[in-house]
Amino acid sequence: MALSYKARRRLSLLILLVGLPLYIIVAVNVIALFERPPFLLEIVVYVVLGIAWALPLKFVFRGVSRDDPEDSNTDRH
Repeated sequence: MALSYKARRRLSLLILLVGLPLYIIVAVNVIALFERPPFLLEIVVYVVLGIAWALPLKFVFRGVSRDDPEDSNTDRH
């Protein structure tokens, strides 16, 4: 079952305001458990982790910035 536009919009807001900060805290704490790698490797790890959170959630964010396709009031100019 596909999520409605409003559900995707609410879910994306929840993910960005709650889920992403929690993901950042967990990622930094997990990285801190290991010995500090060389600087360039550490940058690569953080870049990969920064991209990895969005890949499984891209269906939620797709089209959220556009106007509601089911909205009949398209005269918002």
